[in-house]
Amino acid sequence: MNLWLLDASILLASEDPDDEHHDDSRRLLAGSDPLATLDLAFYEVTNVAVRSWRDQPAARRLRSRVTAVADDAGLVRVDAHLLEDAAAVADEHGISVYDAAYVAAARAVSGRLVSCDVRDLVSRGLAVLPRLAVRQPAEAGALPPDTH
Repeated sequence: MNLWLLDASILLASEDPDDEHHDDSRRLLAGSDPLATLDLAFYEVTNVAVRSWRDQPAARRLRSRVTAVADDAGLVRVDAHLLEDAAAVADEHGISVYDAAYVAAARAVSGRLVSCDVRDLVSRGLAVLPRLAVRQPAEAGALPPDTH
């Protein structure tokens, strides 16, 4: 089994049926491999749902997904050491500290980062797309059908 650390783009794709990674993201969330994320995900998914989508119910569903992931394999909390590592990754790869924090978090938990961010993460070998991390859905714990 792999430990997959999810960035916010995976959680957002799981909510957005128009996202090209929607189905793979939902399958990843419903599967049996352990999942973790960074505490930053709470802020990122809520920000997109509230500011871009203007959809408070989606914000609540997304926060519930972050909580479910945190209850699975864990929620990596940002601390001074992780932030220092993130700053080094950001400098080395020319990416934002936000994206680099997910890279640093995945490394800290010996996991693999999964992201839909092709330009900044996947193309640089820092993450894999959800289709490469998808496993068979577990009978228990599968996401409910979309209710949009």
